[in-house]
Amino acid sequence: MSDAPRPAETVVLPARGWRIDPCHALLAGALCAAGFVAVVVLVRSGRTDAWDAAGLHFWRRGSQPLPGVIEAVRDFTALGGVLLRHLFALGAIVALLFLKLRREAVLLAATVIGGWLVNSAMKAAVGRPRPTLVPHLTEAGGNSFPSGHSFNSAVVYIAIALAFAAMSPRRSVRWTVTGCAIVLTWAIAISRVWLGVHYPSDVLAGWLGGASWAFFASAALYPPAKVVADTSR
Repeated sequence: MSDAPRPAETVVLPARGWRIDPCHALLAGALCAAGFVAVVVLVRSGRTDAWDAAGLHFWRRGSQPLPGVIEAVRDFTALGGVLLRHLFALGAIVALLFLKLRREAVLLAATVIGGWLVNSAMKAAVGRPRPTLVPHLTEAGGNSFPSGHSFNSAVVYIAIALAFAAMSPRRSVRWTVTGCAIVLTWAIAISRVWLGVHYPSDVLAGWLGGASWAFFASAALYPPAKVVADTSR
């Protein structure tokens, strides 16, 4: 075996700096916000009661859950729980810092913290109790509307997708990454209804509210995040 030194290897960071068009982000945020307001109005007027009851029973045979998928559903719901989503968010922030994407790291942190505050305020304002139509298949506390799992998972995973999309100059790649985050967060939202701890209107409003905040923050918080990142160099 040769003792000759190996040539030094260098790690080249990918080109970066692309992001979703702020106008597109604001439009997506506005559409989601309008949907959220519509759901709030329908819930407060009692017009979602029949749909909510049907949605809870859709996943059951009588009061019993459909067999064979409960562990998979619990795995999905865990991705939206406080521990795992915060670990993913923290890991994403650290990775962005290693990639020298300081602006995206600051923006992601601000988006996640702001989203948690917004969701907490909404839950306190509406004060809807959790459903009792079917047995709960997991522990859940606090108010029901909007769903915290749905809201915060939409905030965290969509914001992560938007942050890492900055590494690709191709729009198709950026939208694919964001689309995958949207599909994942919808799976988390649906899991909450399947487990019986949220009405369908809870998770619909939660997802719309969280997605709205993620897209709005991408446009509105980017300039201050840029200032913070630039001054920390």
